[in-house]
Amino acid sequence: MMRFELYSEESDDRPIFITGNFNNWDPKDSIYQLTKLDPQHYFIEIEDAVLPDITEYKFTKGGWENVELDKYGNITPNRKVSKSVKKVFDIIEKWRLNWGPFKKEYFPIAEIISEEFYIPQLERYRKVWALLPYDYYVSNKSYPVLYLQDAQNLFNEGSGYGNWEIDKKLSILAEYGRGDVIVIAIEHGSEERIKEYIFDNDNIANGSEGKKYIRFITDTLKPFVDEHYRTKRDRDNTGIGGSSLGALISIYSGFLYPEVYSKLLIFSPSLWVEPNNNFPMMNFRIPFKTKIYLYGGGQEGSKMVKRIHVFEEYLKRWEKKNLFDFEFKTSINPEGTHSEFYWSQEFPRAIEWLYYNNTENPVEVKPQQKSIKN
Repeated sequence: MMRFELYSEESDDRPIFITGNFNNWDPKDSIYQLTKLDPQHYFIEIEDAVLPDITEYKFTKGGWENVELDKYGNITPNRKVSKSVKKVFDIIEKWRLNWGPFKKEYFPIAEIISEEFYIPQLERYRKVWALLPYDYYVSNKSYPVLYLQDAQNLFNEGSGYGNWEIDKKLSILAEYGRGDVIVIAIEHGSEERIKEYIFDNDNIANGSEGKKYIRFITDTLKPFVDEHYRTKRDRDNTGIGGSSLGALISIYSGFLYPEVYSKLLIFSPSLWVEPNNNFPMMNFRIPFKTKIYLYGGGQEGSKMVKRIHVFEEYLKRWEKKNLFDFEFKTSINPEGTHSEFYWSQEFPRAIEWLYYNNTENPVEVKPQQKSIKN
């Protein structure tokens, strides 16, 4: 039996878990919740048979958004111990809280591409943003790109429904060395939003314009971005996504232009618009491999999670018909409501999985601790 003892100066009501190379780095594994002796002292005993000879581990308060930090608020390397030691004592001085603290030096550079970007397909104008990696102008790297809908709700303070805080979340990813992504954020059309995000369903939106909107991003905006920024232009490095109706139109984009998009970030999709999953899709001789990150909240209404699981089954059917080669990950938060707060929490996990082939596993993370401050 191996005994892990922990002293933590910061005490609150969150339970503490140990995670490591013995449980697939699951940060909230109930089997590995520590026992609380007093507000600062915890312990857990683990059977030797479970542990590798050299055990790598970290402590969390229920997720990577609540993982341990050093006294400067920096990422800690994985802890390592030989199980022959039998007993180890660790000290933690700080913890993340909902991904914070956020370091300004890693924040992306937010640029307005245009206050009035012309959409020829719809004969109207739209504000479009680029969020560039913090070191974009001092590097010569090229970057993958993610196109996101509803820019008003992504990072701008003062939005009516709150926002995803993707600028803050991208700073966290950059701190972990995983922030090399350009995000192109397209503001929605306010009163035109529903029409633009509905593909072809006049029962939902009379005069639905989703076909034209998809063509705008693919045929007009993407070529502009590729011309003016250092992007990796191939499909393997291009993604599209959004939430709610923005997620729905992103599904259509991926299915109709699989030669353009290989990554779909789909949060709380409005699948009620397509209850039978009658999505049009292109049929290529060799199916394209497409990664889909699906997220839904258990408190979004009785049918959200059910519809997501039904959609999963359709993905598997389409794979069998050799229409696509899907790789998908589904994340369900039982407490999640249909809101920016929960989409914000999920965003870093989705980026890691879509762009870094990662499942929240901190192995090989090399902290960029250039700015240790007292």
